Amino acid sequence: MKKIIISVLLVIGLGTVLAACGDDKEASDKNTIKVGASSVPHAEILEEAKPLLEKEGITLEIQEYEDYVLPNDDLASGKLDANYFQHIPFLKQTISDIGHELDYIDGIHIEPIGVYSKGIKSIDKIPDGTEVILSNSVPDHGRVLALFEKQGLIKLDESVEKSEATIDDIVENPKNLKFSPKYEAAMLPEFYETEENALVVINTNYAIGAGLKPTKDGLFIEDEDSPYVNVLAVKKEDKDNQELNKLVEVLQSEEIQKFIEEKYEGAVVPVGGKR
Repeated sequence: MKKIIISVLLVIGLGTVLAACGDDKEASDKNTIKVGASSVPHAEILEEAKPLLEKEGITLEIQEYEDYVLPNDDLASGKLDANYFQHIPFLKQTISDIGHELDYIDGIHIEPIGVYSKGIKSIDKIPDGTEVILSNSVPDHGRVLALFEKQGLIKLDESVEKSEATIDDIVENPKNLKFSPKYEAAMLPEFYETEENALVVINTNYAIGAGLKPTKDGLFIEDEDSPYVNVLAVKKEDKDNQELNKLVEVLQSEEIQKFIEEKYEGAVVPVGGKR
């Protein structure tokens, strides 16, 4: 009889321990957020935010990506709690094209897109018929064309919203620039190295990753008024999630904004939640 009582007590005790462990795991999972990010600068910024989040009782796991497709797919499927790599027009285009139930909480920074060339050293020295190599990311095309128009290199149809402009909307092209939007964004630094007489439009994260300094090496770049702010994207149902909103609060904090300014020297511009 004594053995039976002891066995029962052991079972009850073991069940209590397992339940407690389960509760601990649930609490741990609840306070851990997994965020997908481009290696540069997004993952670097998140690494800086890690200790600040730890003080808030939140553990941050960072999953790095080298492309612009998987982070949204993985967010939609639940493999990620959020991602931080894209600007608002890209996110909206992805939602429209694929139907992911995604949204964003707020803006963190702007990466002014830049135009680079090994052989062409000034805008007024651009030869007639120069090739312009840009990514095949459609949401960036209007952005790039607006940048070229601002430099007086082309003129766009005034009836078209600049953010939605395509190459077909160019109405004046005095230098006969040949726009080639057929390459993955990650490949563009390679073209900068090999196509000396071309103009190569490179997203800032890839430019920095390739050792370029946009404000120094760029032939011309966007200014800080760019509307293409990078955001923390989430599933629609998680827009009000407490831990994810705390992450945004930390990323918009004075400490992180100062880190961005000092580390990237104008190549990445913090917006402090103004977008």
